[in-house]
Amino acid sequence: MDLRCRKLDCKFNDRHTCTAKGLVVSKTTTCKTYQKDESKIVVKQSMFEGTPNFAPQRDCKALTIKCSAACLLNKDGVCEANGITINQTRNKVYCQTFIKK
Repeated sequence: MDLRCRKLDCKFNDRHTCTAKGLVVSKTTTCKTYQKDESKIVVKQSMFEGTPNFAPQRDCKALTIKCSAACLLNKDGVCEANGITINQTRNKVYCQTFIKK
């Protein structure tokens, strides 16, 4: 399971890779596992400043993503995607991998 995250001030974000032991995605596709880390300073970059520093993919077959969204990848409350990306727009932290049923 590859978990990517663009919420840079999250406690579990390590260079765009999520290090949480498990995730919870609500029915509105928001990431309920997000925890703000006040020690992380978020610097806004323009799209021309270079590529971000990504951590290597962390495969974890035992990781569970609990999900209550009406998503094609939701099977009985558990996400069955090979990996997901958490993104942020207008301060909403949401699952970008969501595919409406």
